[in-house]
Amino acid sequence: MDKDINSGVEPQKRIRALQHDLRHHEYLYYVLNQPEISDEEFDRRLRELEDLETQYPQFVTDDSPTQRVGGQPTGEFVPVEHPTPMLSLSNVYSFDEFSDFDRRVKEGLSIEDYKYICELKFDGIAVNLRYEDGRFVSGATRGDGHRGDDITANLKTIRSLPLQLNAEQPAPVVYVRGEVYMDRADFNELNEKRDLNGDPPFANPRNATGGTLKILNPVIVAQRPLKLTCYNLWFNGMRSGDWTHSHSLNWMKDAHLPVFGEWKLFDNASAIKLFWDEWSRKRPELPFDIDGIVIKVDNIVQQAKLGATAKSPRWATAYKFKAEQAQTKLLDITLQVGRTGAVTPVAELEPILLAGSTIRRATLHNQDEIKRLDLRIGDTISVEKGGDVIPKVIGVDLTSRPPDVTPYEMPDICPVCGECLIRPEGEVVLRCINGSCPAQVQRNIEHFASRTAMDIDGLGEKVIEQLVASELVSDYGDLYLLGIENLIPLDRMAQKSAENLLNSLNVSKTRNLDRLIFALGIRHVGIGVARIIAKKYQSIDALRTASKEELLEIQEVGPRIADSMIKFFSSHANRRVLSKLQQKGVRFTSDIEEDLPKPFKDKTFVLTGSLELLTRDQAGEKIRALGGTVTSSVSSNTDFVIAGSAAGSKLKKAQELNVTVINEESFLKLLDDPAILVAMI
Repeated sequence: MDKDINSGVEPQKRIRALQHDLRHHEYLYYVLNQPEISDEEFDRRLRELEDLETQYPQFVTDDSPTQRVGGQPTGEFVPVEHPTPMLSLSNVYSFDEFSDFDRRVKEGLSIEDYKYICELKFDGIAVNLRYEDGRFVSGATRGDGHRGDDITANLKTIRSLPLQLNAEQPAPVVYVRGEVYMDRADFNELNEKRDLNGDPPFANPRNATGGTLKILNPVIVAQRPLKLTCYNLWFNGMRSGDWTHSHSLNWMKDAHLPVFGEWKLFDNASAIKLFWDEWSRKRPELPFDIDGIVIKVDNIVQQAKLGATAKSPRWATAYKFKAEQAQTKLLDITLQVGRTGAVTPVAELEPILLAGSTIRRATLHNQDEIKRLDLRIGDTISVEKGGDVIPKVIGVDLTSRPPDVTPYEMPDICPVCGECLIRPEGEVVLRCINGSCPAQVQRNIEHFASRTAMDIDGLGEKVIEQLVASELVSDYGDLYLLGIENLIPLDRMAQKSAENLLNSLNVSKTRNLDRLIFALGIRHVGIGVARIIAKKYQSIDALRTASKEELLEIQEVGPRIADSMIKFFSSHANRRVLSKLQQKGVRFTSDIEEDLPKPFKDKTFVLTGSLELLTRDQAGEKIRALGGTVTSSVSSNTDFVIAGSAAGSKLKKAQELNVTVINEESFLKLLDDPAILVAMI
């Protein structure tokens, strides 16, 4: 029996006692689902705390249970940088694919003794939480993996998120990664309420969760049934010693962070298949949606040794469940022209409910895929959501095929501009070679203005469509030539909205170099690669004069990306657009001033093993900022090898080749005083 707290004490002590008591009961109710007091009693104690804090506001703290909902609605979310990247997981869809992943892990670690930890993959929205001295201070969305939106006020409304941790922190600042989600029953109830209010229903719990977190008013967010599960922990120093991911999960659970308990450790790959089979069967029994299991190397030092690509960690993967399938009718095949001229056939479908969403269209990829399926308009077809995300056609029911249907043939000309289509050697897609094709122009400008690129608020698809159709713009460089007189005649564009758009265009001129490189739309260059390239070259002028050989020195840049970049900057049309951007004041340099000294210039470094105070990515960034080059393999051209703990074959090769080896302590001293480099040569 839970005893009432003695109320005959001075106000500050009573406030602190009530705060502690209510946090405890929030944890019992919202995380463990094991309440010890009634809802009425909880509400009574909460009202008492509210009354006391109103009387004595000097004793109110940010982590008080009364502070979950508050503050005025914001005009927009503030972007924040993540301390470490929130990378996406690679996916595997079969045991053979997972076995390939396991082989790469084994080769990367050069040992047989390692363990995997397996967890359920919640189908929600990823967030990053920051705790300082045990107190929740901020939280952000994943965003592009490097920058997200500050949604602290919205996250505080989630009752399962503790505002004060119940354990001593291993460091002054800890970061917790989690997934915000909705139970299916809560989602259905929310949609029923929306239907009664005349609001459109959400397609599925994930969409409802994402839409809720984007609401600018936390009072409204507090009315939505959001939940949180935590799956990762990070703090400075955790890469030293024997810290493991399973240790992190247990610590988070002890700290009263919500952690789903169904995780297991494995030391062989075949047992993981049984875990996948088990949860594939149990999936419908869970109250929330999952779309696979997550498999991670358990040891944190081993994780650091394996590292990551620009997109995903090499020490983890998502083993996805089989995609949900359904049958429907193929009504038509339409064509889409992308920003690179690729012409993609799209299946127009009789609407069908699949994996929680109404599906009306599905990708057909290319002419070869249509021929492989022997697909014809009027067929009854099978559709699945690949990875439970992208709908695609996987088969045809030949027994129900109408007798009068004919095979589908792709056209020879672009459906938008009428230019002849070509199929480049080695490719499966048809391409429109007219760089002035309105569809390509529009897609390129949409990409340029997108949030992860130049983030031009107010420049949406409909506005761009009108600008292209009226020939006010023929490329994204023309955007900065627009005036108020060009915008006001557009549909739904009044004086104020036109002024706001011009202001957004002006603000976008100061975007970071990595975002500009990504915005240019260079084929195969994603935001992750753009960020790495920007740190290496620090200006568009330096980048456009780079040779293929120089580009290939960047670990993440292969021949395909290097060729694409050389081709882009060699194009007369692209150089003309870049000139427009530069003339109108778009920033062509990075935050780092180009006239800073480059003491590491012409020096090549290789990083191996795990560092305690820096990640390998952070160490690489510091080397590049000082003019050095970081490569992935040791050769006679390598000047220095930075060796952390558990350094492997690269250290051995460096010793064989007489390459200078530096430990982490010496490397940090070198960063503080690069002049030391002279004495080491």
